[in-house]
Amino acid sequence: MADLKLGRLPKQGTVRITIVLPEPLKEELDAYAAEHSTLYEPVETAALIPYMLEVFIRTDRGWRSRRKRTKQAQSSQRRANPTSGTTRADSESSS
Repeated sequence: MADLKLGRLPKQGTVRITIVLPEPLKEELDAYAAEHSTLYEPVETAALIPYMLEVFIRTDRGWRSRRKRTKQAQSSQRRANPTSGTTRADSESSS
């Protein structure tokens, strides 16, 4: 039997949010959770959703490309203006 893309779930801290799903998507998620539970260990549907979203974001080439450009632009700005991180209070206290 083939492994699922999601694999085993790591242990990590969490933040609680509430989402609204269409019924067909909830049913599909429940079926996926049931299959995941037979391959690995019992897990509730809601526990899988954060990991699914993480995999989705990590594998979205368009997002990674935009994110990389944004980080490069921020890095270039910091190099071009190294004092931009100081506050007015910082510059007054050093005078």
